[in-house]
Amino acid sequence: MSLVSPSDFDLCKAWITEYLSVLESKNTGNKLPFGFEYDDKKTETLFPNIPAEVYEEKLIGKKRYTVKFVLPETKLQVKCVLILYNDYPTIEWTLFLKNTGDTDTGIISNLMPISAGFGINETDQNTDFILNHHTGSPNSADDYRPHRTTLMYRQAKRISTCGGRPVNSDFPYFNLEYAGRGVILALGWAGQWALNFFVANKKMVFITGGQELTRFKLFPGEEVRNPMVVLQFWHGENNRTRSQNVWRRWMLEHNMLRNNGKPLEPMCAGCSSLYYAEMVQTNETWQKFFLDRYLEEGIKINFWWMDAGWYPVKKTWHETGTWEVDKTRFPGGLRSITDYAHKKGVNSIVWFEPERVTPGTWLYENHPEWLLGLGKDGEWKLLNLGNADARSWWVEHADKVINEQGIDLYRTDFNIEPLNYWRANDTPCRQGITEIRYVEGLYAYLDELLRRHPGMLIDICASGGRRNDVETLRRGVPLLRSDYIFNQQAQQQHTYSISSWIPYYGTGFWINKTGYLIRSVLTAPFIIYGYDMRDKTQDYNTIREVEALRKRITKLFLGDYYPLTPYINDNNHWLAWQFNCPSSGEGVLQAFIRENTAVAAMKFRLYGLEREAVYEVEDIDKKETVKLTGSELMDTGLLVTPSTQPSAIIMFYKKVI
Repeated sequence: MSLVSPSDFDLCKAWITEYLSVLESKNTGNKLPFGFEYDDKKTETLFPNIPAEVYEEKLIGKKRYTVKFVLPETKLQVKCVLILYNDYPTIEWTLFLKNTGDTDTGIISNLMPISAGFGINETDQNTDFILNHHTGSPNSADDYRPHRTTLMYRQAKRISTCGGRPVNSDFPYFNLEYAGRGVILALGWAGQWALNFFVANKKMVFITGGQELTRFKLFPGEEVRNPMVVLQFWHGENNRTRSQNVWRRWMLEHNMLRNNGKPLEPMCAGCSSLYYAEMVQTNETWQKFFLDRYLEEGIKINFWWMDAGWYPVKKTWHETGTWEVDKTRFPGGLRSITDYAHKKGVNSIVWFEPERVTPGTWLYENHPEWLLGLGKDGEWKLLNLGNADARSWWVEHADKVINEQGIDLYRTDFNIEPLNYWRANDTPCRQGITEIRYVEGLYAYLDELLRRHPGMLIDICASGGRRNDVETLRRGVPLLRSDYIFNQQAQQQHTYSISSWIPYYGTGFWINKTGYLIRSVLTAPFIIYGYDMRDKTQDYNTIREVEALRKRITKLFLGDYYPLTPYINDNNHWLAWQFNCPSSGEGVLQAFIRENTAVAAMKFRLYGLEREAVYEVEDIDKKETVKLTGSELMDTGLLVTPSTQPSAIIMFYKKVI
């Protein structure tokens, strides 16, 4: 069942007509949705009516347009690669600049892949512009927290990340609503981004930005790219939640990696990381022991998770830069463990962090020319993915380790803020180039690993979820959405917030209890178990019950998502949401009453159901079922009356008539 309305497509087409008439006219005109300055000349003087080459390609479910033109009196070629989706009111583009001349270009600055307006007609009444945006993933209980900001007249609102990781402080996903309509905007850029929102009048808001700092010349033959921009349009009063579900469906259908050609399904992994300083203090024997114990107790994990520290270390897992298996602890290599797991029907996940290079490691000592530093010896450095030799070496080496060690899922982490390293290695007339080359190199190396290992999954990690921009997520999934995992209330809030944007994500837990604690963590499509399997006195019946509940509930997490309460980070309120799968007629309500909540019962109206259908609703705690119509569930709602506080309620429903 499609959630997209014809009026959504109408808004998308109208905007394309206004800003991208070049697709039909093959003439740049004076409106394009991007801009920059050339030797301090602004966009409006740079883009007169210039003949453009426009190439159209029909792809599955979309069309790709490549627009090229050369600026007058320069040899600077501007290329914009656009994708228009057939089944979604969605457009995306990436901007490329190339010096086609024999000498250096002038200075290109303030390069903005998005520079466009969104608003209403002159005859319409004035409107407020409401910007829905989120905190990033800075390792807190409030990771992904939603914000709702009214943009003030003639007051610019600037939002950016910090430190060079795209979700380090703020989230590069936005939903702008105004006058019964709206537009979703997302940036695809694994680097430092910044956006400005400016209400020029009561009818129009202008959005400008992209990579935060650009001021550079291009050498002859040199080409650069900039952040990918995605726009998705929606129409209708109170339809923002619908728009977010259209976005989720677009992410699932057109962006998310596939597992050997099939859509990803909810899965789980087991690990021993909490008991052996990740992998620093463990060995082959203990890894096999833990794996066996999971299976002996009837916990059928999909993956065995081997995290940091399987390489030679002196003290901690942070000593990254020698990417060889420590044969003292693992005489048979990791291969002896992965082969052992494969025989038992379990795949393997292995952790890497190629970009951070620490003193005393092989890379640090043998290839200083590949590393970006801040001018001091003995400090952490970056493997420069923008250096072709460094990137080629890492691709070959990672490929070799994956093949030799029998690795099924490649987990790449990034625990260092790169921005100062990038900028310290730019000259005054090349500001932003190191970052551009680095981001291009990151995408290229991930793409090459996927090409060499079709069907392999990549876990995109960066101190948790700090690289969850839309373009990076086309290359991997965030199996640890946040490093802030040891708090049940935070886990609830993370699911509440991230689910509007990213359909597939993971989290972990280690506790063997039922009720509020476990159910607060059992809120992600991918779960990482961290039980202490050495303890044979644990209540394994309860653990098996948890696994059975995980299988039942997580299969619904890839449906449509509806928050049912406001987001509040305290112990005094309820938090609740619904996942609904229209194709199967199934869904789940999850509601959390916190310990100091004064309201002891709540009624929740559900969404997305068929009004005339009959649904069987199951309260798994009361072990009761009741049959209600879709109209009753959506108009009257479900009454939730927990017997204790705090409490986590799970109510399943399924269409029966």
